[in-house]
Amino acid sequence: MNVKEEYQRVYARIDLDAVRSNMEHMKENLSPKTKILGVIKTDGYGHGAIPIAKELEPLEYVYGFATATAEEAFILRRNGVKKPILILGYTFPYSYERLVREEIRICVFREDTLAQLSKTVSDLAEKGVLKKAKVHIKVDTGMSRIGVSADLKGLAFVEKAFETKGLEVEGIFTHFARADEVDKKAAENQLKKFEGFLASIKDKTGREIPVKHCSNSAGIVELPRANMDVVRAGITLYGLWPSNQVRKDIVSLTPVLSLYSHIVYIKEIQGGTPVSYGGTFTAKHKMRIATIPVGYGDGYARGLSNKGWVLVHGKKAPVIGRVCMDQFMIDVTKIPEAVEGDKVTLIGQEGEERITMEELGELSGRFNYEFACGLGKRVPRVYTKGGQILCTKDDTADF
Repeated sequence: MNVKEEYQRVYARIDLDAVRSNMEHMKENLSPKTKILGVIKTDGYGHGAIPIAKELEPLEYVYGFATATAEEAFILRRNGVKKPILILGYTFPYSYERLVREEIRICVFREDTLAQLSKTVSDLAEKGVLKKAKVHIKVDTGMSRIGVSADLKGLAFVEKAFETKGLEVEGIFTHFARADEVDKKAAENQLKKFEGFLASIKDKTGREIPVKHCSNSAGIVELPRANMDVVRAGITLYGLWPSNQVRKDIVSLTPVLSLYSHIVYIKEIQGGTPVSYGGTFTAKHKMRIATIPVGYGDGYARGLSNKGWVLVHGKKAPVIGRVCMDQFMIDVTKIPEAVEGDKVTLIGQEGEERITMEELGELSGRFNYEFACGLGKRVPRVYTKGGQILCTKDDTADF
């Protein structure tokens, strides 16, 4: 696979075959009637929301996609995504008219939102646009973030949502706070609370909300009772694990992203020579060091200073000295075949060795979600399918 010369400094390879494989393996762990909502917020956790959505949209069991903001949803619609899109967080009133026009699902948990959406629908009707606001009610069962309480007050909100003119209550959902732990007691308590709330809604109103969802990635893997109508596949969609406490023998996952650069300079230094800012590394003997033109300005964490490692010719080369904004140094003393221009694997597999996002996250004091989301727009994405380049994405025009 040959990438553009412009991408030699750094590029991330996004394996769309791995994306599909991860979805299919998750589906195998679900009941036949349960569909999957692909969570592609934060530009697909840094992987690229649009190519991933286009890869997954044709799959029958994919219900649709979830974003965190209205803007993320608009980008998907603008790029031809037709399936349902749910915004998982609060949406501000300026976006309501467009959200209704484009049939984007809105998360609701505040009464003023219900009133404002109703007015928006009425205003649109006067313009000849006859559409309802499709909403999903968020229920807080233990996250203490957003959502109505699973009690009489919350039940009153649900009744009000049913009665509000112009709204279609399509869905209701909650979110696990601790499903990625070995002890599932907290998650099971949340599930029990949510199930009880759903039963109360049916008893009080005689109505059943069509789309109920509860499971996040950890729930998909280890809490089959929480599957319901839809599950929300987030970090597992990208072949990454919710935590190191989640069992890895239930669902087979393949990392989607790998990260590459090239050696731009090699030199020998003598014992006693400091390396990089602050002199946090000093050579104890003669060394051969290489410079990699990537840094924390690209999302390669500064916390990997004197801790991380890369692969050169399939061999481990430790990061020495502080990671700079745009460059860092590695020790290639034990890799004599290394020369300027050689490819370097920052994340991924080369030969028998592998560097995972989980390892780099732990070493840098972050975690895998944060590391993936932090890869900046200076890093081009190269999308592959069947081992061939399908498309690329870069933002060099911004610079």
